[in-house]
Amino acid sequence: MADIALAGITKKFGPNTALRGVDLDIKDGEFFVLLGQTGAGKTTTLRVIAGLEKPDAGKVMIEGQDATRWNTAQRDVALVLQQYSLYPRLTVRGNLEFPLKSRTQNFTPAEIKERVERAAETLQITQLLDRKVEKLSGGEMQRVSIGRAIVRSPRVFLMDEPLSALDANLRDVLRVELKKLHNELGATFVFVTHDQVEAMSMGDKIGVLNQGKLVQVGTPDEIYSRPLNTFVARSVGTPPMNLLDGVLKDSSAVLDAGGHAVPVSNPNGTDGQRLRFGVRPENIVISADAPASGYVFDIENHGVLKILTIDADGLHIHATVSAQTRIAINDPVRFGWKPDKVLFFNPETGRNLALT
Repeated sequence: MADIALAGITKKFGPNTALRGVDLDIKDGEFFVLLGQTGAGKTTTLRVIAGLEKPDAGKVMIEGQDATRWNTAQRDVALVLQQYSLYPRLTVRGNLEFPLKSRTQNFTPAEIKERVERAAETLQITQLLDRKVEKLSGGEMQRVSIGRAIVRSPRVFLMDEPLSALDANLRDVLRVELKKLHNELGATFVFVTHDQVEAMSMGDKIGVLNQGKLVQVGTPDEIYSRPLNTFVARSVGTPPMNLLDGVLKDSSAVLDAGGHAVPVSNPNGTDGQRLRFGVRPENIVISADAPASGYVFDIENHGVLKILTIDADGLHIHATVSAQTRIAINDPVRFGWKPDKVLFFNPETGRNLALT
């Protein structure tokens, strides 16, 4: 187990800058998720922690020691990839034993057997130990890949989108199993994903990356409820946060779309100031006496709820309602929001005015 700190990490590949002065602290035993889209710098960050990439500037600290020049073996990390990284002609047992038989390890046959069997039991793959890897399903192969990391008992587990190649149901199952595994091992996990559901459901802390910069770090609730800016606000939540331009006037948001005046509570801003108002879909209120009007542009039925897309003078606004709500496409609708759930953003910088 280990604390990890990145201090001013910059990494370039030719003319392209992948990481831009990244500062990051990951606590011992934490399940830390790096969230971002393709090209954000997630995998590069993971490879810098692993020692597979050397930063052009900055330091990598592990347990308070400068590990920037340490190789991967010295850092004692285990990397789990999307592509499994298994030997197809070996059995599951052979794959699990392989990292324990390297020249840098000094395990006895009895110790190897005990570690393999314990990892197999933890991952519920004991019945697969004598099966060839090439005969396994995708989910079984990913369990074996994780098992290869577990047997070594590394200080840090680094996971690069390990669930992205699996079908939706299997992803759900393995998300739960990985969290259970983390709780059992008490080890430090750094998990890379572009999937906000994975990030929100698994992470103790989430770091949101955008174009090589770490935009915000916080608990899932902090990232969701108190996003630093509009980029973070739109990065989590399904559907994403509604962002509506308008003017703050007499404790109301006067929207550019249709000029509707919708009350707000405790506004951050001055009267007459142009703002971008952020409202989560679950905080949009559909009511006959609501202040704004539009029509139902689209309906998505998600079982326990429906997601409405409301067209308000050309602006599309998402709202979640009960599945029992009787409503149809093209129906006129009046809407507002919960006044105390509105966030206020600077329309030019995107910054959350409550956090500046």
